[in-house]
Amino acid sequence: MEIVLHVGAHSTDEDNLLKCLYKNKDQLSALGIVIPEPSRYRPAIRETMQALVGDVAPIETQEALLDSIMDEDHAERVILSHESLFCVPGRSIGNGHLYPTASFKAARLRNLFSRQDVRFCIAVRDPATFIPAVFERAKDPNFETFLDGSDPMTLHWSDLISRMRTMVPDAPITVWCNEDTPLLWPHVLKAISRTPDGFAFDGVNDFLGTIIGRGGLTRLETYLDTHPPQTENQRQRIVAAFLDKFGGDALEQEIDLPGWTEPYVAQLSELYERDLEALDKMPGVSFLTP
Repeated sequence: MEIVLHVGAHSTDEDNLLKCLYKNKDQLSALGIVIPEPSRYRPAIRETMQALVGDVAPIETQEALLDSIMDEDHAERVILSHESLFCVPGRSIGNGHLYPTASFKAARLRNLFSRQDVRFCIAVRDPATFIPAVFERAKDPNFETFLDGSDPMTLHWSDLISRMRTMVPDAPITVWCNEDTPLLWPHVLKAISRTPDGFAFDGVNDFLGTIIGRGGLTRLETYLDTHPPQTENQRQRIVAAFLDKFGGDALEQEIDLPGWTEPYVAQLSELYERDLEALDKMPGVSFLTP
C-alpha cells in the first residue's frame, strides 16, 4: 500500500485538491484509492507524531492509525492532504529556510507508516507572492519577527526538497508550481492519485471556477463541450485563453511589504525561476510542468 502525503505548500490550492478527490471518492475507491475524511486523519497524525517524538511507530500503533483513518481492510493507495502537516503558516519561514521543521517532520511522517511506501506531493510558489501570503495568515504584526532572521533572497524551494530527500531518501516527491496549477490541474490530480488512463474526474473544472468565476467556468465548459481538445496541449491553450480573459483580479496579488520595491520583487521572481531549474534536475523528484 502506498501512502500519499500532500503537504501544501500553504496558500497554494486552498484544499481544492482534496475537495476534488473527495468528490470522486466512490469512483476512486473502486480502483483501490482511498480518500479519507480530513477529520479522521489530521488530528490523529498530529497526536501520534507528538506521542512518538520521532521514533518509528510500533506495528500496533501503525495498524491502529490506519484503522482510524480508513474503513477498508486493504487499499492500493491512501491519499492524505493537509497544508499544515509540516507546520502552521506562521512557522513556514525561519532560520534561513522555507519550512525549517520539514527536515525532521518529513522523517516523522515517514515513521508513522514505516511498513508502507510513502510519497510526498507539494506545490511550490514564487516567494515574491508566497511570503506575503503566509505572512498575512500568520497574524504576526512584525514582518521582521515573522522572517526570523531569514533573507527572502536566500529562501529556495530546492533547499526544502533537498532536505526532505536527505531525511527520507526512500520517499519520492512530486512537485509542481502553484503558478502552473490552473493549466496542470487534471495532470496534478492524475499524478497524485495515479488513476488509469481514461479516468475522468467529476468536477475537474471546479478549481478553475474559483479563478474565472461561475460565468467564466460556464463559458469554458461550453466551449470544451463544443470544441473538445484533441491533445493536452490544446486543452491548456484553451484554459490559458479563458484565464487571460476571466482570471483578472484572482490572478493578481498586491504586495505591500517594507522595502519590497518593484525591482526587489522582480529579483525574487527571477531567483525563483532559477530555483525551478534546480528542482527539475533533482533525483527522486517528479517535477510536473505544462
